[in-house]
Amino acid sequence: MTGAPLGPTAHTDTFTRDNLPPHESWPVLDLGGFNYPERLNAGVELTDAMVDKGFADHTALIGNGRRRTYKELADWTNRIANALVEDYGVKPGNRILIRSANNPAMVACWLAATKAGAVVVNTMPMLRAAELAKIVDKAEISLALCDTRLMDELTHCAKDSQFLEKVIGFDGTANHDAELDRVALNKPVLFDAVETGRDDVALLGFTSGTTGEPKATMHFHRDLLVIADGYAREVLGVTPDDVFVGSPPLAFTFGLGGLAIFPLRFGAAATLLESATPPNMIDIIHTFKATICFTAPTAYRAMLAAMEEGADLSSLRVAVSAGETLPPPVYEMWREKTGKPILDGIGATELLHIFISNRLGHSQPGATGTPVTGYEAKVVDDQMNEVPRGETGKLAVRGPTGCRYLNDARQGDYVRDGWNVTGDAFMQDEDGVFHFVARADDMIISAGYNIAGPEVEAALLAHADVAECGVVGAPDEERGQIVEAHVVLSEGVSPDEVTIKRLQDHVKATIAPYKYPRSIKFIESLPKTQTGKVQRFRLKN
Repeated sequence: MTGAPLGPTAHTDTFTRDNLPPHESWPVLDLGGFNYPERLNAGVELTDAMVDKGFADHTALIGNGRRRTYKELADWTNRIANALVEDYGVKPGNRILIRSANNPAMVACWLAATKAGAVVVNTMPMLRAAELAKIVDKAEISLALCDTRLMDELTHCAKDSQFLEKVIGFDGTANHDAELDRVALNKPVLFDAVETGRDDVALLGFTSGTTGEPKATMHFHRDLLVIADGYAREVLGVTPDDVFVGSPPLAFTFGLGGLAIFPLRFGAAATLLESATPPNMIDIIHTFKATICFTAPTAYRAMLAAMEEGADLSSLRVAVSAGETLPPPVYEMWREKTGKPILDGIGATELLHIFISNRLGHSQPGATGTPVTGYEAKVVDDQMNEVPRGETGKLAVRGPTGCRYLNDARQGDYVRDGWNVTGDAFMQDEDGVFHFVARADDMIISAGYNIAGPEVEAALLAHADVAECGVVGAPDEERGQIVEAHVVLSEGVSPDEVTIKRLQDHVKATIAPYKYPRSIKFIESLPKTQTGKVQRFRLKN
C-alpha cells in the first residue's frame, strides 16, 4: 500500500498538482503489480512505443471511411503535438479542452496533447455554452481544440470566459481541412515528447449527470495504463487481432478506455462511430468483423431484435455491458442467441474504469462479478463495518486507481477510511460474487420495505409486452412511497388498464408481490444520457 509522496513532475504549469486533494484524504492505492518508470508519457506508450514494438503497419483506428496504421497515428499525433507547442505555446501542465464526437481526429488530438504534457479535458458534443463554462472555470482552461462542426457553443463560451483565450478548429472528417490540420501538415513527424512523471495528471474526467458545481476527477499517466494492464488484459484478454466497437463517448472515461486506451495498448484496432446507433453498430460489426463491443443493455436488446432479421454478429467474442446494470432477461436472451455471455461490470469516473466484472467462463445473470486484478471490495454499513454476506449495504472499493477530486470538498464524501464509497447499494453472496442492488438514491422505501428499482425493472423486462422501462419511487401519503414504473411498450401492445393489470400480475408472480408497481405509466421513450444510462430523476414527480 502506498503512502509515498508524488514522484517527479515535468509540469511547468503546476495547477493540477497544486489542486490535488490533501494526501491524507486520498483512498489507499495498491500499486502492487503495476510498476512503471518514474518518467512515463501515456501518449507515447500508445503510439510511438507501439511502432517500436513492431505494430507500425497494424491498423490502429478505423473511422470516417479510412484505416490508419500505428505509424500513421504516431506521425499524425507528433505533427499536432509540434503545432501545439510551437504555434500555440502549450506548456506542460496546461489544460486543453477537446470537443468532438467519437472520431479518429479526436483521438489524435487527445494523444498529441498528452505527448505535449498537457492535461486533457474531453467533452461531449451535446454540452451547451453554460455547461462548458463550468468546466472551463473549474479547470482554468485557456486553450480548446474543437471539431469545426461544433464550434458555436464553445465560441460563445469563450466570449464570456475569463480563462478560455483561444479555440482552435480541427476537421473531424477525413478531409483534414481546418486550422489545426493546416498548421500541423507542415510539421515534422518526429516530436520530442515531454518526459512527464508517472504521477503527473494526464486527464481530468468530469463526472456525468452532475447538477450544480461539476466534479473533476484527476487521473495520472500511470492510471491510463493501469486500466489496460489490469481489466483489459485480465478480463478481455485483448490481442492484436481484436477489433473494438462501441457507443460510449470518448469524452467519458469509460469510452476513452474501451475505444482508445485498450485497443492501442495491445496493438488492436478501434472502430469509431460518430453516431453509434444499434443499426450502425451492427453494420460496423459485420463489415469489420469486430470482436469486442462496449454498449448499454438497451442497445443489446435492439441488436438482439436485429439478429432475428438475419444480422451476423458472430465475430463478437466479448460483449461488455455499460451504463446501466444488465437485466437478467437481456443476459439470458443474448447467451441463448449467440452462445456467449455479456460481461456486466461496474466502474466509476472516480476510479477511471471497471473494477468489478464478470469473466468469460465465469458469469451469471444478475451478477456484477468479482474484483478486477489489483482491486478489493466489500459491502459496508454507514459506519464502514462490513455487513454479513447476503445483506445489502454500500459498496466500498480500493485498488491501483482511486478518487482524487480537483480542489473539491466533496472528496471527503467519496473517500472514507481509505476506501472509495461509490454510492451504490450491493450485496455479496456466499461465493464472494457481488450483486448490484441499486444506486443508493434509487432505493424505494414503501411501507417500511426496501425495494430496489432495478429488480422491478428486470421483472418487467422479462414480459414480452415491455420494450424498455424505468422504475422510481413516487410519493404516497399512506406508504411514504410507492413503486412507479414508466414503461415503453412493445409494438402493437395497447396502453390500457388491461395491460397494466397484466404487467402487475406478472411482477407479482416473478418477485415478491409487495414489490409490484402500484402505478404504471406508459411513455414513448425513456430519458437517457449519451452513455445509455436511464435518467430516473427525470421520471420522478
